[in-house]
Amino acid sequence: MFELFYHPIYTDGIDERSRFPKERYKLTKKVLDNSNFDIEFLEPEMANIEDIYVAHERKYVDSFIAGRLSNKEKREIGLQPWNDQIVNRTRYIMGGSLGALKSAINSNGIAGNMAGGTHHAYHSKGSGYCIFNDLAICARVAKRDYKTVNNVLIIDLDVHQGDGTASIFSNDDSVFTFSMHCESNFPLKKMVSDLDIPLKKGMRDEEYLNILNVNLDRLSQIPSDIIFFQAGVDVLDSDGLGHLSISKSGLIKRNKMVLDFAKRQNLPLVIFMGGGYSKPIEHTVDAFVDLFKQCSLYPLH
Repeated sequence: MFELFYHPIYTDGIDERSRFPKERYKLTKKVLDNSNFDIEFLEPEMANIEDIYVAHERKYVDSFIAGRLSNKEKREIGLQPWNDQIVNRTRYIMGGSLGALKSAINSNGIAGNMAGGTHHAYHSKGSGYCIFNDLAICARVAKRDYKTVNNVLIIDLDVHQGDGTASIFSNDDSVFTFSMHCESNFPLKKMVSDLDIPLKKGMRDEEYLNILNVNLDRLSQIPSDIIFFQAGVDVLDSDGLGHLSISKSGLIKRNKMVLDFAKRQNLPLVIFMGGGYSKPIEHTVDAFVDLFKQCSLYPLH
């Protein structure tokens, strides 16, 4: 049984006037509800503030929680205009990722959050639709709370570089950050991951999958006790914010390669939803449904 964390606030916590495609969460859940996939939906708890502090500056966290961020800070994050649920939404998303972490470790298998992958958030600021960095929070909590976890491997295949994650772990050898992203895309200023693979604009399936295969072989040599998969689907050819040209079938093959890799490594795997901005939105929804279907069919042990 694939445990997948979801809360209606993932959609409802974003103002209806926002340009962010918030309906993707609700629509994906609706399709999955009408499927026969082996998925158990779990409602997350709000993340504890102390858990958020492990990856973020206290001043920044407290300012966001209290509604004291400046207009400039809000603009850099996006998701505007903010409604009165934005704080709770953010804490529930962090809680969903922490719940998936616990589930994956306790089952020594696979679990996921139907949101998150907020890799643009830095230690002391948010950016690019990301307020807190759930990948970083989960990595720090995993090492703090679980004796079996000393080293974390982050596989970030969102079309945008995981700049916030790279920055947070720039001096931490226990967390290996791998980002394979379009080189000519947001963020304009890239950070330095442990392994960055910038891709040419317009790249198609065959070249993309070959590059991924080579680098998964490299990652097999990295000491790891758990794998985090940032599974953004904004690499799709229909995604206007992506600038790559990966097909629906290519994306399914990508996901299978990561799942196969985790199984070969015999390590727990946590799925973070990541980006997806296709128009029509159904292309994004279909891609996420494919991802979670694959996860439900893929017991790692």
